[in-house]
Amino acid sequence: MQLLIDIGNSSVKWALRSAADGGLSGFGAALHGGALPLDLLAVWDALSGITEVIAAGVGPQPVKDAVTQVCAARFGWTPRWVAAQAESHGVRIAYAVPERLGVDRFLALIAAHRLAQAEAGRSATLIVDAGTAITYDLLAADGQHLGGLILPGVRMMRDSLLTGTQIPRYEPTNTNLNWATDTGEAIAAASIQAPAALTERLHQRLAEQSDRAPRLLLTGGDAERLAATMSLQAEQIPDLVLQGLAAFAAD
Repeated sequence: MQLLIDIGNSSVKWALRSAADGGLSGFGAALHGGALPLDLLAVWDALSGITEVIAAGVGPQPVKDAVTQVCAARFGWTPRWVAAQAESHGVRIAYAVPERLGVDRFLALIAAHRLAQAEAGRSATLIVDAGTAITYDLLAADGQHLGGLILPGVRMMRDSLLTGTQIPRYEPTNTNLNWATDTGEAIAAASIQAPAALTERLHQRLAEQSDRAPRLLLTGGDAERLAATMSLQAEQIPDLVLQGLAAFAAD
């Protein structure tokens, strides 16, 4: 059994991969706050039969160091860390310097390409990861990464507005609004509608240069809220980055 670990800016996600059939199970996630949380350690203490640890992440180095130490102590394995590459598993990265592409985006691209290959007719894909930051990546049907965009995440967008102005902090009661009649709700609704609108714009642009409607993949903690705001059909895949990591586990 292989342990796959994705360390993000705010949370640690993990899953188990069966070396026999490649299936993923035991998906879990925990906010790290700059250190490994106790609930994560409790879950990992119960794991057995781990034969390899494969990890990746854009999160804080102290969390990565802690993961390395914990895995060595509990499983007897030092993680194999995956980094972004110019070309891998059928995906060709658009960045001239591949290392400048976040490894989470890199792995999501690989997972998306693998999903596209399983389709009868391949289509281009727009990948939206709505986490601490919201990333957008466009992937052609042949595996060519076209590039992407990055926005502050929903919470960061709200916090930056409240920090840079004299607007009092409000606790919104409803964020699924087209427009609002209260300042708190106006901020909350806009922080969802802005990334949703960019998603729809990029999807339309990708459709214009593709021969069929692009696939839309959503992942990250705010994926469900974005999906509820858009009229586009989207697939929500919470473990998309881990699915990309599984491709390296299979090597």
